[in-house]
Amino acid sequence: MNDFNTWLDPLPLVAILRGLHPDEAPAVGDALVGAGFRILEVPLNSPRPLDSISLLAERYGSERLVGAGTVLDPARVRDIADAGGRIVVMPHADVAVIRAAKQAGLYCVPGVATPTEAFAALAAGADALKLFPAEQASPAVLKAWRAVLPAATAVLPVGGIAPDTMGPWLAAGAAGFGIGSSLYAPGRAADDVGARAHAFTQAWRRHLDSQGSNA
Repeated sequence: MNDFNTWLDPLPLVAILRGLHPDEAPAVGDALVGAGFRILEVPLNSPRPLDSISLLAERYGSERLVGAGTVLDPARVRDIADAGGRIVVMPHADVAVIRAAKQAGLYCVPGVATPTEAFAALAAGADALKLFPAEQASPAVLKAWRAVLPAATAVLPVGGIAPDTMGPWLAAGAAGFGIGSSLYAPGRAADDVGARAHAFTQAWRRHLDSQGSNA
């Protein structure tokens, strides 16, 4: 299995498709893929989430990383893998879920809100960390974390992220973001999702251009 950073490097934005219905999955997935998104997460508290994961995984094969979010029980990991999911994302840092995901050969990105949780998650095998909820923290908090976390640790803030709020987080050391309701909401048309996805992609590209001009 490739290092998780190989999925983040081209575009480190995770689409969180909470509430996605399987009937919507192909059109919404195509809109996101068309905007360059490479990681698609269907939270398990969505309608028939395993069906959506299976549809998306089959549609994009190895070209996109598809999996589940809001994974609370280690017993669900096998269901996710059987559906074709290859990543487990969590709102918390339950080491039992992390270990189950790694034993199944899946990537795992647990949610952490403190350095204690962050280090415990990494020790259990986490591939990256989800700073959640980001509204509870700040770029200054992330900057302090970066001073003590292993340098290669990817930290992705999740919660309240918009194209025009990414800059301070990136300056503080964020490796990317998980994006939920500002990207997808139940019933939102695929064209609208695509337009929002392109806005995030363009914001990320502007950040890269800015880095290059300041180098």
